[in-house]
Amino acid sequence: MNRHITSAARIAACIAMLPVAGNVIAQQYPSKPIRVIVPYGPGASTDNVTRIYGQKLQEAWGQSVVVDNKPGGNTVIGSDALVKSTPDGYTILLVVNTHVINPLLIPKLPYDPVKDFAPVATIGAQEYVLGINPSVPASNLKEFIAYAKTKPGQLNFSSSGGGGLGHLSGELFNVVAGVKMQHVPYKGGAPAVTDLVGGQVQAMFSSTGAVLPNIRSGRIRALAVSGKNRLVALPDVPTFTEAGLPTFESTNWFGILAPAATPRDIVNKLSAELVRVQALADIREKLNAQGVDPFPGGPEQFAALIKTDLEKFAKIVKSANIKLEL
Repeated sequence: MNRHITSAARIAACIAMLPVAGNVIAQQYPSKPIRVIVPYGPGASTDNVTRIYGQKLQEAWGQSVVVDNKPGGNTVIGSDALVKSTPDGYTILLVVNTHVINPLLIPKLPYDPVKDFAPVATIGAQEYVLGINPSVPASNLKEFIAYAKTKPGQLNFSSSGGGGLGHLSGELFNVVAGVKMQHVPYKGGAPAVTDLVGGQVQAMFSSTGAVLPNIRSGRIRALAVSGKNRLVALPDVPTFTEAGLPTFESTNWFGILAPAATPRDIVNKLSAELVRVQALADIREKLNAQGVDPFPGGPEQFAALIKTDLEKFAKIVKSANIKLEL
């Protein structure tokens, strides 16, 4: 009897110590390098933003932050790699809106986009700009819409790939503006921009960072930007609301995910540090140079955003009957 009581007591003591053990692990975190998977190639805005934060985390914690680029599969390859990693906070993933668009377009993902991930924090937001080739006879958004209505199915818009935010932005524009442009997907943002500059396509909905140099040089004409306010980098370009299309909204967010089983104390510690870093003046300056604004939000806020965007993009995918072939 005493043996049973003693064993039960030991088990109870061990259970009672679990929260304490979790706190100790979190206090020691990080004690080795952190790997951040970026599901895009080097040089993309996602890669640049990750490195900006990585440098600050490295300075704060004295541990290396290694960027691991795993492009391909419309971000599926990188996301799957995170799911298969050890849930200890030492492997995390940088994601954008594509993470919530994929399950709407790809029937058999190798993971559940909600259940297999732990939201850590949102770290940035990037507005999208509608850019056109200067040969298009339109100097503002109203003129472009009027011109597009005279050429249904004859104007093309490029994107960095089918199923991404650039693609869905164009389809949303077709609906709210009452026009019909054809989507031309490319394998990456660079060739999509190159063909816009070259006139092979007439328009593109893009993150500002990807087209900013060509806008400034006059090789792309910017008609409008998403968001509530004009961008610091493009002060002369009106918002879609100012330009007469208030129902168009397209914002690309950046966020950090961890494997679902990652201890909550570690998730909270990492989240708090990412939120703290966003308040630093030099971080804001570096992000703004990429056309990105700080977008602080913890695990609960990020989880709510994922849910909201799943619902929003589902409506766009259904109305435009979008199909994705990988």
